[in-house]
Amino acid sequence: MRRFKRIHLIVLDSVGIGEAPDAAAFGDLGADTLGHIGATVEDFHLPHLAALGLSNIRTAHGLAPIDGVPAAEAPAGRVTRMIEASKGKDTMTGHWELMGLKIDTPFQVFPEGFPPTLIERIETLSGRRVIGNKPASGTDVLDELGMEQVETGALIVYTSADSVLQIAAHEEVVPIDELYAICAKVRELTLAPDCRVGRVIARPFLGHRPGEFMRTANRHDYALKPFAPTVLDALEASGFATIGIGKIGDIFDGQGISRSLRTQSNAHGIDTLLEVLDEPFEGLSFLNLVDFDAIYGHRRDPQGYARALEAFDARLPELLAALQADDLLLLTADHGNDPTFRGTDHTRERVPLIACSPRFAGGGVLPERTSFADVGATIAKNFGVTAPDHGESFLVELN
Repeated sequence: MRRFKRIHLIVLDSVGIGEAPDAAAFGDLGADTLGHIGATVEDFHLPHLAALGLSNIRTAHGLAPIDGVPAAEAPAGRVTRMIEASKGKDTMTGHWELMGLKIDTPFQVFPEGFPPTLIERIETLSGRRVIGNKPASGTDVLDELGMEQVETGALIVYTSADSVLQIAAHEEVVPIDELYAICAKVRELTLAPDCRVGRVIARPFLGHRPGEFMRTANRHDYALKPFAPTVLDALEASGFATIGIGKIGDIFDGQGISRSLRTQSNAHGIDTLLEVLDEPFEGLSFLNLVDFDAIYGHRRDPQGYARALEAFDARLPELLAALQADDLLLLTADHGNDPTFRGTDHTRERVPLIACSPRFAGGGVLPERTSFADVGATIAKNFGVTAPDHGESFLVELN
């Protein structure tokens, strides 16, 4: 098989395409991020994703197309859907599985807040009082506690349905370097089994009063390192480029990433990828577009989610035009986050997979994949590196 010189993997964070077979076990029966956005939002259109075959993924399995996204008569992409094999529906689990790992024990979550002993240790190491200590959305917690944080210098500690410990502080009250140093120390504290979280996240914000407080682009994640080598490690060890764009470097704690490029938004992420596409390299670029999840999914904003999807769709022609003859573009997701569903949590869903390349003479629907790790196995097969034990390559179906 003739291999691709470069593979560009874009994770449309939380863009699920319908409930997973085990959705009921996660309390997510009926969740459908793309389907419910289409059914809820008027004048929803994704013409370029439609042409690639996004709705064909549904019609191939006897489901109705996404409203506003008709199935293509002749899809330009090779498309399918994937089932997550790991026992979780969080960011790290989804991304780690994409790179060949399988998580059998979910990361620990704290739906009632963190243990008092941990909070006391955070206060001791930081020299600052802790307020909050509960599950909350980032915007709501700033409206509720932002003014107190500004006036007292306390740290806002909160969590979510994800395995995260987030620490918010005003940039003019707690300097960013101090907040980062605190989070790095808290990362060490939370390696213990009784309070082990997937990520500690620094959440700096600015503003002067409730309703105006806004989180800044200076977020920084302190993640656990993958528990075993991933496809990224194999690529880097063999001399291939592994360019992490957006929060990819944080998700893997830098492991297997040869270069990490931070982004401030979906639009900035696409701009950054376009710059990378102009560079001569051999290997993988790996982009996460987080706005779908962080700004619209968790806040249960189907209108905003729809507009963000349309904004991405409008830029697809730029990305496709920038592909070189031996490039492969893969579009997928890491979990769902149905903005019409109850609560504020991620939703356990299948995810779409769309493959595009100038080499393709035509597209079509591929068989359903039973693990996100099939993406990693395909990337490993393409570059001739050793893949982790999980996942089966579908490279032959892309040649």
